[in-house]
Amino acid sequence: MGALQDPDVLLQELSACERAVWDALVRGDADADAALLCESFLGVYSSGFADRADHSAQLHHGPTVEAYDLTELQARALGAGHGLLSYRASFQRTGRQSPEVMFVSSIWQRRGAGWINIFSQDTPALPETHDGIQRASSEPTPN
Repeated sequence: MGALQDPDVLLQELSACERAVWDALVRGDADADAALLCESFLGVYSSGFADRADHSAQLHHGPTVEAYDLTELQARALGAGHGLLSYRASFQRTGRQSPEVMFVSSIWQRRGAGWINIFSQDTPALPETHDGIQRASSEPTPN
C-alpha cells in the first residue's frame, strides 16, 4: 500500500473526475458516463439503487442536465488508492423549470493513472425559506 495522497491534489483530481460525470450528463454522452463508472458501481438515490447500466441508460434519450454548479467541495482519503468527494450540486434538469440542489458523496478508486467512480449517493437539499434557513418539508422530493 502506498502513502495517502496530498489532500489538495486529491481534491483537484476528484473534482475534475466528478465534473466529467456531470459534463457527460450535460452532453447526453452515455459512453463517457459509463467509462467513468466501475463495472460494479452502486448509486443510492431518492428513487432507489442504480448500477452502472442504470446510470448510463438515463442518457439514451439525450442530455438530462442543462447546467450545473458544484460548490463546497471537500475530499477525504479513504486509504491508499481511494477517495471520497462530497459537495453541494445546484443544477437544472433538462425540461424542468426549477433548479434543484442536492448534496452528493462519491467514492473514487485509483485505476492506473486515473480514477473510477465506485459509489455515489445523492441527498436532496431541504428547501430554503424566505429567511434562508432550510427546513424539513412533508412534500416528496422530485426524481
